[in-house]
Amino acid sequence: MKIISFTHNGTARWGLLQPDGIAPMDHLAPTVKSAVEAGLIASLPSDTKATLKPDEIALTLPLPDPGKIICVGVNFPDRNAEYKDGVEAPPNMSLFPRFPQSFTAHDQPLIRPPESEKLDYEGEIAIVIGTGGRRIAEADAWSHVAAATLCNEGTIRDWVRHAKFNVTQGKNWDRSGAMGPYLTPITSADQLADIRLTTHVNGELRQDDSTSRMLFPIPRQIAYISTFTTLHPGDIIVTGTPTGAGARFDPPRYLEPGDVIKVTAEGLGTLRNTVEDE
Repeated sequence: MKIISFTHNGTARWGLLQPDGIAPMDHLAPTVKSAVEAGLIASLPSDTKATLKPDEIALTLPLPDPGKIICVGVNFPDRNAEYKDGVEAPPNMSLFPRFPQSFTAHDQPLIRPPESEKLDYEGEIAIVIGTGGRRIAEADAWSHVAAATLCNEGTIRDWVRHAKFNVTQGKNWDRSGAMGPYLTPITSADQLADIRLTTHVNGELRQDDSTSRMLFPIPRQIAYISTFTTLHPGDIIVTGTPTGAGARFDPPRYLEPGDVIKVTAEGLGTLRNTVEDE
């Protein structure tokens, strides 16, 4: 099942992406987030007939109005070594927030700002919380996940070094990252436990790893994050990127206008974006 958000004749809507078009679902709930809150995501009528054509709609972020967006850093083997700072990998995960306006939709350009040419890519999987909770046990974590999508967690690299203890500045430039193309309902741990995640830039494979190799698996992320903050339906966790981002090449290989980035994961589709200067 492929759940999309879109605009049609200037109105924000959502529905199912079918082989022959789009089947609107906003008669069941006004937004995807409200459908998540109502627990409808896993039980949508997947055989609903399409009534809109792809050329009649414009995709938006699959969850246009999320709650918290929390990102997990340095979460795959070799990522800690990429920093070349001689520091051992910490026992707990690194976390930072992103704001919704820092993301754009599938097939939309990532925006490189005039303040820096060091726009980088990070292919990731993002999960949407369906059932909220505090101090969620790892054994129960998957029951709190409603859906998953893909993320290009675009980063302005020199701006993550503007302060000593945080990376927030470099992670939140308007439309520097992307999510999409759609939400896939998650009803079993098997859907995400061991799937391949890749990133291609202009057809060249740059990142390639499996979710089974995460240093902090998704259930651990949910348990750890919910220890200090209550998770709510519609919150998003961006789960970490494999080695191979542009900053880690020698010399670095940052994104430039005209580049095409594709993030792909088994069962979640392909998120495609280009690059434009602001």
